[in-house]
Amino acid sequence: MAAPCSSFFSRDSLHALFDKGSSQTLHRRRGSRLIVRADADYYSVLGVSRNSSKSEIKSAYRKLARSCHPDVNKEPGAEQKFKELSNAYEVLSDDEKRSIYDTYGEAGLKGSGMGMGDFSNPFDLFETLFEGMGGMGGSRGSWNGAVEGEDEYYSLVLNFKEAVFGVEKEIEIRRLESCGTCNGSGAKPGTKSSKCSTCGGQGRVVTSTRTPLGIFQQSMTCSSCNGTGETSTPCSTCSGEGRVRKTKRISLKVPAGVDSGSRLRVRNEGNAGRRGGSPGDLFVILEVIPDPVLKRDDTNILYTCKVSYIDAILGTTIKVPTVDGMVDLKIPAGTQPSSTLVMAKKGVPLLNKKNMRGDQLVRVQVEIPKKLSKEERKLVEELADLSKGKTAATSRR
Repeated sequence: MAAPCSSFFSRDSLHALFDKGSSQTLHRRRGSRLIVRADADYYSVLGVSRNSSKSEIKSAYRKLARSCHPDVNKEPGAEQKFKELSNAYEVLSDDEKRSIYDTYGEAGLKGSGMGMGDFSNPFDLFETLFEGMGGMGGSRGSWNGAVEGEDEYYSLVLNFKEAVFGVEKEIEIRRLESCGTCNGSGAKPGTKSSKCSTCGGQGRVVTSTRTPLGIFQQSMTCSSCNGTGETSTPCSTCSGEGRVRKTKRISLKVPAGVDSGSRLRVRNEGNAGRRGGSPGDLFVILEVIPDPVLKRDDTNILYTCKVSYIDAILGTTIKVPTVDGMVDLKIPAGTQPSSTLVMAKKGVPLLNKKNMRGDQLVRVQVEIPKKLSKEERKLVEELADLSKGKTAATSRR
């Protein structure tokens, strides 16, 4: 980001710059002193007074930046607030920038080529002050070059009952593990590392860009040493990577009630980190093979049974398949077509609540015969006559 330029604008040149047309609001006061209304009040951003000392400003920034860091605060707008805090601190912690800001405001900084401070990335500034803070911003890497390991993913197929009741499975995964030959350093055993010639051992390189507003500098991780600040003869086993791919068997406990698309997280079983970084996690994505008879609807199980019209009229008991096996189901007399009968607590257990289960809902289909024998037809006609007689007697009443 912007470092001090070889020569800064004088106050007269700043006046000239603003007189040519600035996007800021300009005001003239007695003595022709130029006052610029800044877009943002850096003192208000950090919650300090204009006469605060450097230590007070630093303390305020550390407190606010820690709570707004996007690795800690997931609320919308937290990252933007974090950047605003860092920008304000960059200016007010530097005597020269602060002096220009106090006199000319934010536009004065832009006019002098100092608007961006000494850091192109607010996370770089944060890590410099907090020195990693025990993992805050870890996914971006810290100054010692440690890089967090990547997550691994595995697809596991379960049958219907395994998903309903849970199961313990042993799976085999391939992941990157720390090289045993070089202990993860990436350097050939017995050799000594030397300071990186590209970054001078800093682990970061600075690029400069000249713009109409001044010289801007950007700090980034050195590509030659990947941020370690050192170069060495690469290990022959891992080719300097510090990690090798190996196979490992893991015992996995799948809880009852999972379904297709459920994701299990196994912490620290992903790829190993580099240069002392923490390992990633293993994510197991579940796919459940549907049952040909029983259908799942959240925690309920759906089943359709067929009964004769005689059984629907008189009532009966039938055998019904469930996840617990075959169970007797009573069909009440007078059951209507498409009625739904409830088999309580014969459904799917609630996830992480084994003692709570859904129900099995049985839809009853009443079968009407397309053809009747002479005897069957005669009996049905007699039944129809009886029904008509009952209807007529009821209407006379």
